[in-house]
Amino acid sequence: MIDRIDKVVTRRGFISKVGQGFLAVNVAGALLKDAEAQLVVPDPPGKKLGWAVVGLGSLAINQILPAFAKCEKSRVVAFVSGHPDKAHKLALRYGVSSKNIYNYENYDSIKDNPEVDVIYIVLPNGMHAEYTVRGLQAGKHVLSEKPMANAPAECQQMIDAAKKADRKLMVAYRCRYETYNREAIRIARSGELGPTQMILADTGFAIGDPTQWRLNKKLAGGGSMMDIGIYALNASRYLSGEEPTEVNAMLYSTPNDPRFKEVEEHVTFQLRFPSRILANCTSSYGYFHQSHFRVMGTDARLCMDPATWYSGLRMWIERGNTIEEKELPVVDHFASEMDHMSDCVMQNKQPLTPGEEGLHDITLIHAVYESARNGKTVKV
Repeated sequence: MIDRIDKVVTRRGFISKVGQGFLAVNVAGALLKDAEAQLVVPDPPGKKLGWAVVGLGSLAINQILPAFAKCEKSRVVAFVSGHPDKAHKLALRYGVSSKNIYNYENYDSIKDNPEVDVIYIVLPNGMHAEYTVRGLQAGKHVLSEKPMANAPAECQQMIDAAKKADRKLMVAYRCRYETYNREAIRIARSGELGPTQMILADTGFAIGDPTQWRLNKKLAGGGSMMDIGIYALNASRYLSGEEPTEVNAMLYSTPNDPRFKEVEEHVTFQLRFPSRILANCTSSYGYFHQSHFRVMGTDARLCMDPATWYSGLRMWIERGNTIEEKELPVVDHFASEMDHMSDCVMQNKQPLTPGEEGLHDITLIHAVYESARNGKTVKV
């Protein structure tokens, strides 16, 4: 940069021509101002809350722990795991003190650790309620992975425990904290597409190992509907901005497939909303990863595909014979949701996705199962 300025000044004959020298100085100053405008100096780090991650499975290792490096208000300070070797190895990688490694038996003693402000529950669904309640009773704020729990009654226990402890409880609906889904919500509710007539939401992937916890009904609470299907259900609610009044559903599992001895493979379900919007949704454990949403308005339609992946999301608007692709800033979903939780704790604000949001979804999922079991419309 300095070499470039020197050359500019020399060309202007700064020493021999005073009048032109003023011009040269102005040019040099303009160049420096341009450089300063292009240089974005990050703000110094502010206060970061300490987080304990409970459960060190694939999601925690591959997504959540790396996301802390992108957080502005959250840092990992503790682990809770039944595998001490894994926990100590990860502690070395992420700078977690060995004294802050807990197991499921001494988990309650985390109440005595002032470094831990928030607990992130990343356990199988069937364990969310117990470890959330215990975490709240230990005086910590809790972020629980979705689905919130296996049954509405467990969700209510979690909500009640948070109120009793006067702690924050949030459910980890990560898509609510990333730019594409947030913009989809804005567009769908703004009237830019005309009144919404129908929402189409399809989610699925081919599940593998038949011995994994997701195929164990006690741990998972159900099959694809409790896992990938909750994305389609929650999207229908947040894209419409309404709560459904009726549910219809059908289930199907491939006969004699060892993966589906306890839980369902495929689900198709329909929702009716108060404004007469209809949602048609699918969920599957049987085919290649699918993740797309459509919001059908009278004047245009909004499309997202993929809509819920960790990265690479795409969104466009189809209007008449034109297609307008939306390019939005990309954020780390997990860093964004964790910082939101930390901010809510520091500012004493209600999270965007509190326990009540998780309770709504679990209540509706149980209505899906009831409708499929009885072959009738369920009013909710």
